[in-house]
Amino acid sequence: MTKILLVEDILDNAALVRKALSGRNYEIVHALDAETGLQLALAHVPDLILLDLGLPDYDGQTLAGWLRAEPALTSTPIIAVTAWPEETAKKMVESYGFDGYICKPIIKVGEFAAKIDSYLKVR
Repeated sequence: MTKILLVEDILDNAALVRKALSGRNYEIVHALDAETGLQLALAHVPDLILLDLGLPDYDGQTLAGWLRAEPALTSTPIIAVTAWPEETAKKMVESYGFDGYICKPIIKVGEFAAKIDSYLKVR
């Protein structure tokens, strides 16, 4: 089963991601903060990481750096999921080693799920 790590501190957003991806063969592992996200990433070695940029303990860019430094995770796609303006999100992708981004709020659930599918097929 394909494993996705979701690092998101807002429970409603996490529930929406779970709902959008339900019915697909994905196991969703959820972390509420960066430190837990790193621990879960190392424990589960996910196929994809969805990472909110605004977390309560460390920002998503810091966590992305930690994840990229881990040999077991170097080929794991990391996708920023953010409410930041699209231009800022693009700069984050380029500067911090993300493989892409998805803007919040997630309005079109089908498009969101298709984007996740496409990131996984790139591997």
